[in-house]
Amino acid sequence: MGYRVAVVGATGNVGREILNILAERQFPLDEVAAIASSSSTGDVIDFGDSGEELKVKNLEHFDFTGWDIALFAAGSEVSKVYAPVAAAAGCTVIDNSSLYRMDPDVPLIVPEVNPEAIAGFAKKNIIANPNCSTAQLVVALKPLHDAAKIKRVVVATYQSVSGAGKRGMDELFEQSRNIFVGDSNEPEHFTKQIAFNVIPHIDSFLDDGSTKEEWKMVVETKKILDPKIKLTATCVRVPVFVGHSEAVNIEFENEISADEAWSILREAPGIMVVDKRENGGYVTPVEAVGEYATYVSRIREDPTVDNGLSLWVVSDNLRKGAALNAVQIAELLGRKHLQKAA
Repeated sequence: MGYRVAVVGATGNVGREILNILAERQFPLDEVAAIASSSSTGDVIDFGDSGEELKVKNLEHFDFTGWDIALFAAGSEVSKVYAPVAAAAGCTVIDNSSLYRMDPDVPLIVPEVNPEAIAGFAKKNIIANPNCSTAQLVVALKPLHDAAKIKRVVVATYQSVSGAGKRGMDELFEQSRNIFVGDSNEPEHFTKQIAFNVIPHIDSFLDDGSTKEEWKMVVETKKILDPKIKLTATCVRVPVFVGHSEAVNIEFENEISADEAWSILREAPGIMVVDKRENGGYVTPVEAVGEYATYVSRIREDPTVDNGLSLWVVSDNLRKGAALNAVQIAELLGRKHLQKAA
């Protein structure tokens, strides 16, 4: 006996990736529904490479009664209206938007990091998926924190345009082509030209000069991993289609060497260490696309502080940063709480 799973926002980048991963991982399904706005109702989309096609259903008319899990990938405005409706109907919501992440009654889960926190889902029948840049960061930080206790983290992100959705990917493609042929390359979605450029601005600015994306990384890391960790972030959009990268500097309370960190990370769940001190002996976003792992490279000691390390962390943001983590949460929920599948 399997689960009845609804994917809300099924026609978007993350929604399609959720369907791909449900199929790839052979999630125990009795039924899967692809749900989107009225503009996509009736469209047909593939259920991964399973050969099965799904007809898109209209969210406004969808009844969540009798469905076990709803994976939401349609943004905060949609989640605000429909996630409580699904939850009230007895369907557990796993939400990819930022809406519920800091709600004290909603667990914020990365299964490799804080699986025990999922027990709190019953308060609202909603579970939050973290920000894409936070997810891969805490996967890398968790085993090191367990070993030597992290005091402070300084991270600079190099975030792909797919984090801004299909419009972001289209803008990079169009601008790149237009520059080559001499056409206009005025930005429409991003604040400045993204092709052949980097933009140190993701989401809105806050009063202290940081951006909301940077704030998310700080507060979400504290909620998921440890409220005592001090973290500062600079989030940058780069002209890469898929795959987020992060340059991470960590200060620990206790002594830890680069060799020790290498050994710890190599054994940690969800991590692949690729770290050879030679040309190409590290992972870039291109190699991470379509993969499940969070890759760690360039592990080295920082001699400017006591007990310091620097790392390079790369992951497919549409997968571990969003769709994969959501499906992993669903798997964890099934194993620990719903226990419906044989």
